[in-house]
Amino acid sequence: MSSELSTPKLRVDCKPPREITVTPRKTRRHLSVPNDRSRVSVVSYVEWVLIELTHEGLAAEYRSSHLWGTRRTQYAAENSRGEVFSKHHYDARLGWHTETLVREELRAELVNRLSRSRPETSDPDLDAMCRCDRFVLKPIRQLP
Repeated sequence: MSSELSTPKLRVDCKPPREITVTPRKTRRHLSVPNDRSRVSVVSYVEWVLIELTHEGLAAEYRSSHLWGTRRTQYAAENSRGEVFSKHHYDARLGWHTETLVREELRAELVNRLSRSRPETSDPDLDAMCRCDRFVLKPIRQLP
């Protein structure tokens, strides 16, 4: 009988590493609605937006065109902890309206808006290729 110790052979599978694509920060600041993102991707994007609004001095704007003009909704952090946000809504017929949202309300609203399969845009004069709503992050100082 042999008293050899058997050691298991280790098999190493050599596959090339998966290519990871990173979207530059500047290009992540714009999003069209509708878009081809999955719901999980939209949730992740919204979480990133909330962090940017809180820590980078940015505001978010959702813009859609209608027969009566452009509707804009702007969001900005009210405190440095990112718990409270202001929502400024502009309708050409009604003017500006402001309300306060807590983080969970804003998260749900942005996920719902950015996950839409159809834009809010209702202007039939717009070319079908241009009929999309826009979501953009911009410095607070650039807001009207």
